[in-house]
Amino acid sequence: MMDRLDRQLDFLLEAEKLKSVYRATPLIDNARPENSAEHSWSLALYALVLADQAQPGVDANRAIRMLLLHDLVEIDVGDVPIHSGNGAAHDAPAVQAAEAAAAERLFGLLPADQGAELRAVWQEFEANETPTARYAKSLDRVQPVLLNHAGGGGSWIDYDVTLSQLDERIGTKVARGLPGIWEKVRARVLPWFEGRDRA
Repeated sequence: MMDRLDRQLDFLLEAEKLKSVYRATPLIDNARPENSAEHSWSLALYALVLADQAQPGVDANRAIRMLLLHDLVEIDVGDVPIHSGNGAAHDAPAVQAAEAAAAERLFGLLPADQGAELRAVWQEFEANETPTARYAKSLDRVQPVLLNHAGGGGSWIDYDVTLSQLDERIGTKVARGLPGIWEKVRARVLPWFEGRDRA
């Protein structure tokens, strides 16, 4: 029978697979697509650095935990780009069901108490109802915007994203948890979209 440490080590080795899941957003130098493990690390750093921008009631340390865990389900499901198709695929019930099954499997690798604790953190992020989850979700949405802009358009070009789509799919969600940051980020990316419209 596996002991506690065996289960923890097996979970950690399984989590390493996140490094092989590639996202639509390229790295800042456009060398290749970002992988989901890099994305999770970036977001944990965002949560730490931008904690002073958080709204009342946000626990930045819990947000870091959420962001380290939030994409583990992509080991089984893969990344579903928010701008793919009409943008609805990202929130489709089939994707949500697949991610819930992945969470059950992955967190089930851990000792029961620890698996239940970490799965609860993941579920809080997914539900997006607490101030901390809204903070974490907002960061999850804003980081790809900054990468795409810094890299000259990135996946916006690939998916032919318009400013109105960005506002609808990203802006409204980021503004819910970080209104000041969305205002600043939107001002940064606006010239890119205006220049593209003139081209």
